Amino acid sequence: MKNKLIIENLCKTFHDSQRGEIKAVNNLSFETNTGEIFGLLGPNGAGKTTTLRMVSTLMKPTSGRVLVNGYDTQKEPDMVRKSIGYMSTTTALYPRLTARETITYFAKLNNYPQDKVAERVEEIISYLEIGEFADTQVEKMSTGMKQITSIARTIVHNPPILILDEPSLGLDVMVAIKMNNYIKDLRDKGKTIVFSSHNMGEVEKMCDRIGIINKGRLLTIGTLDELRERSGKFYLEDIFVYFVENH
Repeated sequence: MKNKLIIENLCKTFHDSQRGEIKAVNNLSFETNTGEIFGLLGPNGAGKTTTLRMVSTLMKPTSGRVLVNGYDTQKEPDMVRKSIGYMSTTTALYPRLTARETITYFAKLNNYPQDKVAERVEEIISYLEIGEFADTQVEKMSTGMKQITSIARTIVHNPPILILDEPSLGLDVMVAIKMNNYIKDLRDKGKTIVFSSHNMGEVEKMCDRIGIINKGRLLTIGTLDELRERSGKFYLEDIFVYFVENH
């Protein structure tokens, strides 16, 4: 159970006044391994973000369950939140705070030991090499600086499981490479990372295993080599299209 994410028969149904009942997530089951980058792929509207929101306790499942580091998201949400760092495309940073203030705020918000907060913040600033803009207000930062600050606030409380939804979105190539190197290093330190991205090349390079979902259902799961063997395709983009169109 340690550092693992387990999803069992997960469903999320929405009711739309015009379209009726919509199954955003439909009987989804999979689990991650400890210390891996698990890629979650799917077209727009496939249910990726809804799944990640249920994992992070921001949304309750209609049925099924999610275990995060051994804790049930519905029965032990506080323990789940301590166990994860969640970074999404919609996660806003406070524009008037500096990077240092932001990281400090999230360390305290996640109940990091009070007497160790300052030391931990400086450790993260050093690790992510953000000393040059640590005292710059968020509203004056570039997109890359904001994304690195977002990663910092996501990992400051040292959670065993990271949920990263499009972490390199909008970044230039050099900053994206830097970001992905940090993510791989965190994996090598034993953290389990769920990595959602539309960038197929990035997923190919980053992920130890990949799950492809569409219309809320898991179509396939495996290493890149396993998916190549099953599909008869080499490039992940072609593998992705194969499973979406044939399942």
